[in-house]
Amino acid sequence: MSQRNCSKDGPTSSTNPEVTHDPCNYHSHAGAREHRGGDLSPPSYLFCGLFGDPHLRTFKDHFQTCKVEGAWPLIDNNYLSVQVTNVPVVPGSSATATNKITIIFKAHRECTDQKVYQAVTDDLPAAFVDGSTSGGDGDTKSLLIVERESSRYVEMHARYIGTTVFVRQLGRYLTLAIRMPEDLAMSYEESQDLQLCVNGCPLSERIDDGQGQVSAILGHSVPRTSLAQAWPGYTLEAANAQCHEKMPVKDIYFQSCVFDLLTTGDANFTAAAHSALEDVEALHPRKERWHIFPSSSHGTPRGGGHLSVSLGLTCLTFIVFL
Repeated sequence: MSQRNCSKDGPTSSTNPEVTHDPCNYHSHAGAREHRGGDLSPPSYLFCGLFGDPHLRTFKDHFQTCKVEGAWPLIDNNYLSVQVTNVPVVPGSSATATNKITIIFKAHRECTDQKVYQAVTDDLPAAFVDGSTSGGDGDTKSLLIVERESSRYVEMHARYIGTTVFVRQLGRYLTLAIRMPEDLAMSYEESQDLQLCVNGCPLSERIDDGQGQVSAILGHSVPRTSLAQAWPGYTLEAANAQCHEKMPVKDIYFQSCVFDLLTTGDANFTAAAHSALEDVEALHPRKERWHIFPSSSHGTPRGGGHLSVSLGLTCLTFIVFL
């Protein structure tokens, strides 16, 4: 300053400049909060998915197979509501699958008015129920629907709440996957506690082994002939082979695929399980948690053995038809 004859008076740069942010961009104002608070860690995201007949992956990465016939809330917080309707797949079976999805993006200050999206079997629109395809003002929309495959696959991007939703139709049934910031997903009232993505299915609605495994009901002797009585369309070997073509890793998605083929005989459930895993890889924030393997609580090594998978699926298929 002496060499340049600079004045010591006058404005100087702040050591803590204000961070400008877009109030309708969650990533922007989340970053501003972190800057003011001195916390440099990025916001934490959660994933939830529903597919098949139906298999639920909760925000806590718990995996469950449920009945939940009729209308059930997946998410119901201060920003977003998601409800699914499930119908029986095979007469005489407790297995169901999703044929209707309703999503409500709640009004959020200047960012968007309330927008409602509804999909039913054979009607997967690329617009909200009011006919619009976006929410918010300006060129950069705070809420947008993108059609990836006509009448088969749409994405919803809600910038103002940092949330992404995938909805697909595979065969006669729908699948859903969602990523949402943890602080928003957990923002709900005590009366809104019935949320399958948050707390899982009620125990009375579960048809897995009580630990989220469709392959680990062991210690019970069930005749193998029960498979033929349940559904003659697939043998266990044929179901294993078909699912292995799409999913070489024998994780819980592979086992869900086998289970669905045995209980329904519908080959479209193979594509549903495969797409569900693709959605996990696209939306789940933690790669090391993409695959879920059977626990060793029954003495089975992590990843499971072929015998345990075979026996477990045989037992579970029999139970579904009881």
